[in-house]
Amino acid sequence: MLPGDPSDTPVAAANPFTVADVVAILRERGRLAAEPSLEQDAWCERAALVLGGHASDRAALADLLDLVFQYDAREIISRVESHVVLSRYAARDVLRQVGLLLLDGVPLTTERFKEIVTALKDGMELRGRELFHPIRLALAGRAGEGELDRVILLLDEAAALSFAAPVKSARARILEFCSVLD
Repeated sequence: MLPGDPSDTPVAAANPFTVADVVAILRERGRLAAEPSLEQDAWCERAALVLGGHASDRAALADLLDLVFQYDAREIISRVESHVVLSRYAARDVLRQVGLLLLDGVPLTTERFKEIVTALKDGMELRGRELFHPIRLALAGRAGEGELDRVILLLDEAAALSFAAPVKSARARILEFCSVLD
């Protein structure tokens, strides 16, 4: 079972959020200027489904959505908690490997994410936070638990859409992160 796969991970709480909640949050934050297109509406529905059960309230849902739309590698790396993650055993090696695996430009879907994690587990013999925290930090903007994997799984789909605020793809994020890292 891979963290972040909505079909494999049981949800602890019922999901009180709908597509209307996600659309409202995106409008309030200036990320959706007009009526959502069919594709944007479908993405908002997926975001509500994927993130909603992991948000304790509307503010927590907005916080998770912000991770999709806001990304600045320099700011992320400047945080003390980021240095803690990056100082752990093999963190930079994990990031280099993720970067190499994402260079192909293939969209990061649930299946592709599983493939990347499996390749890293097999090739680096890492598990748990040593593997997932650097990935989450570089792609979602902070280290943490499985809800961040869900944020990561929304990136490439959102990046392909024309939101008022453009979304950086997983590939763009890892490239930016690694370029700022060294």
